[in-house]
Amino acid sequence: MKNMALSFASFFSRDKTFRPKKKFDVGTIKYNLHKQANATLQSGLDLRHVVRLPPDEDGNDWIAVHVVDFFNRINLIYGTICDYCTEQSCPTMSGGAKYEYHWCDGVQYKKPTSVPAPVYISLLMEWTESHINNENLFPIKIGVPFPKNYFATCKKILTRLFRVFVHVYIHHFDKLVAIGAEAHVNTCYKHFYYFVTEFNLIDKKELEPLKDMTVHLIH
Repeated sequence: MKNMALSFASFFSRDKTFRPKKKFDVGTIKYNLHKQANATLQSGLDLRHVVRLPPDEDGNDWIAVHVVDFFNRINLIYGTICDYCTEQSCPTMSGGAKYEYHWCDGVQYKKPTSVPAPVYISLLMEWTESHINNENLFPIKIGVPFPKNYFATCKKILTRLFRVFVHVYIHHFDKLVAIGAEAHVNTCYKHFYYFVTEFNLIDKKELEPLKDMTVHLIH
């Protein structure tokens, strides 16, 4: 398990991402929590325990660190297969025949709009990055409170990031296997799943597309 954890850490320290990585400033609370979370992840401990809020830590900070971390990791996962995900191969952001996701950001796309998967994911990463870089939503200074809509915002971000897992697993799983990334992505997915369910950050109906695979992976 420890070797797998080290391999996992090595895979996710690569520089090839779909978009530039978001990093924490050294010395901040979130930087220290990020280091603590990564150290625990690399230790080979059960992921169910890894996601739990450490004693005496603030829950909002803990969630913020993981939102950024999952953004970076899902960014990297998509980066490994994005050459195969084109507007021709993936004309909709779907998860098989049953699920299709439409993009809406209230600005450029004021109504839910069907767009090709690579366009949806590019818009999603840009939208997510703009949120996590917004200090009014994700405060970085000690003593600055989190806004009232913080939890709802995190839920929306993570729900949308989950859809990248759905698309990649259902439409590009063969590519993950071909490049030897299957085990790494499975570990990242389990970490993500345990975290969002620990803190009720994604509604159960949103998790339905990967329900069968999830049951297989976590048992």
